[in-house]
Amino acid sequence: MDFQIIIDTRETEAYEFPCHCIRRKLDAGDYSVLGHERRVAVERKSLRDFVGTVIHNAARFDAELLRLQSLDRACVVVEADLDKVLRGYERKSLRDVSPASILGASIRIQHAFNVPVIWCGSRQAAHRYTENFLRMFVRLASIVEVSRD
Repeated sequence: MDFQIIIDTRETEAYEFPCHCIRRKLDAGDYSVLGHERRVAVERKSLRDFVGTVIHNAARFDAELLRLQSLDRACVVVEADLDKVLRGYERKSLRDVSPASILGASIRIQHAFNVPVIWCGSRQAAHRYTENFLRMFVRLASIVEVSRD
């Protein structure tokens, strides 16, 4: 079976991948892999969306994080550079939220839900990270399946 990425139908700024992609509603995350939808997912966030979600809509996002937590592997990729956020270079995207609050929210997610938040630095880096994260999951899952036989 070829590697096929599933893109959630609610994902409005979807990445374009070199492999075949399918648009389908996912229970968790924005991206997964066909045949592994209940095992792996990536939640993508622009900096503005991350701030709005983790600060202003935390209860709703906590429900999403609980769904991500239930998977074998999941992460949140942020299309921003944490160093620039902390140094105040991203003030426009922060919506009057302090950089310390953004850092605290990121750390809270990792501790409370065991879902890593990956600060990728840019949209391009987040895109590459997402594809490689999903590919590695499938590669390692196939090794485990072969060793069970």
